[in-house]
Amino acid sequence: MDVNVAVAVDGGNSKTDLAVVSSAGAVLARARGEGFRPQVVGVPAAMKVLDDLLGQVGSGAFGHVAAFLAGADLPEEEAALQEAVAARGWAPSVRVANDTFALLRAGTARPYGVAVVCGTGINCVGVAADGRTTRFPALGAISGDWGGGEDVGRAALWHAVRGEDGRGPRTVLERVISEHFGLPTVAAVVTSLHYGELPATRLRELAPAVLATEDPVARGIVDRLADEVLAMAVVALRRLDLLGEPCEVVLGGGVLASRQARLFGRIEDGLARAAPAAEPVVVTAPPLLGAALSALDHFAAAAEARDRLRSELSG
Repeated sequence: MDVNVAVAVDGGNSKTDLAVVSSAGAVLARARGEGFRPQVVGVPAAMKVLDDLLGQVGSGAFGHVAAFLAGADLPEEEAALQEAVAARGWAPSVRVANDTFALLRAGTARPYGVAVVCGTGINCVGVAADGRTTRFPALGAISGDWGGGEDVGRAALWHAVRGEDGRGPRTVLERVISEHFGLPTVAAVVTSLHYGELPATRLRELAPAVLATEDPVARGIVDRLADEVLAMAVVALRRLDLLGEPCEVVLGGGVLASRQARLFGRIEDGLARAAPAAEPVVVTAPPLLGAALSALDHFAAAAEARDRLRSELSG
């Protein structure tokens, strides 16, 4: 066993990234595999993704495993995945957490703060200076969530349908949506979705176009998204007693990483009012960096090691 070497994992829905890192901040090996989806395929099948990746880098015994995994949304899910990883015997010390915690660590100069990820969906987690954590179930509409590319796309379609058929104001989104899917009308898009010819998951593709569209309806969707990001962030800061403390509010995921001026400006202004000491930070570095930095935290690594790791994994 090499007690000074750790395995860092970012297990997302679409892909899983793994790195072997030393306590000095050196990246010794990397591998990428398919998505980590225990909520779809079950824990044993999802764990095979990690088994295969360890096989690629040369499985062995390590000092620590830091695994930030999709599907660890509820405490019982996180506990089940913690048990499954620990049972592999890869290291005597294992930390498993939701993958949004990796985004948080990637964007903070200190090991506490709040992170909001807005990609396909939306999620928020936070860590206090004393180690307390807070999070949301992030199960979609059933847990009170709205946001992310898919929700933005659905909202755009809803307004475009109503604009086209007369129940709502006309919007440029009518043309944007029909052209995006290569169909003559928004009604044709709806029909294609209804018959399964167009997968509903493709609605997430509309998010960049909505952010780029300058009309009142599109701006309203952007404002709603900014307000949802703010609501999550402010509640997390309040729960952790961080509203008046200097800390980072890390923003990540494809939608937020776009830094669209109206979206980011509204978030920035809202934070300035609710938590004036908080600093919004947009992270474009891969979440794997956060997992690896968490591993270095376990080793109590020097600042130079963290700087080296950021340099090697930020590309």
